[in-house]
Amino acid sequence: MSKSIIKAAGLFKSYKMGATSVDVLRGLELTIKKGEFVAIIGSSGSGKSTLLHILGSLDRPDSGDVFFDDENLNGFSSRRLNKFRNKEVGFVFQFYHLLDELDVLENVYLPSMVSRSIIGWFGFKTQARQRAAGLLERFGLADRLTHKPYQLSGGERQRVAIARALMNEPQVLLADEPTGNLDWQTGNDILNVFTELNKAGQTIIMVTHDQRIAQKAGRVITLVDGRITD
Repeated sequence: MSKSIIKAAGLFKSYKMGATSVDVLRGLELTIKKGEFVAIIGSSGSGKSTLLHILGSLDRPDSGDVFFDDENLNGFSSRRLNKFRNKEVGFVFQFYHLLDELDVLENVYLPSMVSRSIIGWFGFKTQARQRAAGLLERFGLADRLTHKPYQLSGGERQRVAIARALMNEPQVLLADEPTGNLDWQTGNDILNVFTELNKAGQTIIMVTHDQRIAQKAGRVITLVDGRITD
């Protein structure tokens, strides 16, 4: 049996909206095993994006714990959390979040640049460029290295974003509505990329509101009113 890579225990999260408190997660429990491709599905407001952000330490729960490889993220220092976000998890978002002032190759190797000192970066730059170019070639973008993001199609930009998320060889890939800004065929191509990555051993947690997209995953989890229903 595969070992768990992420475990959430008793997660509660609420947000203030004026004088009202809105409960988003309500005692959620979840275990993700290494090598799984899990889709988290739910309607708008069900808490799925909030859950993904907490699993990736982009947000903190009001109470409850998230364990990564049996380590409790609540016990991590700010420096350790920054390292966790940079090294252990990779993020793919609906709107790409690429930097238009950088070319495609620079966007992809950026995560390895920010994790190093200036001196350390100069010693690693050639290796980083080679890895970034290799990832882009893997995703059919070898002829786009010097293009700017605004010169690419939506599907190409999302593949660049996936390459960037994989730059530091994260243990887990977190994808928040990765096809939400794409037409069906282009979105399906992106899902095929995820499927191939998962076959190679990559753990993937993907949030979506579309049942057709969710069915590409190996396991589907339904979130309703901040709780898992199945």
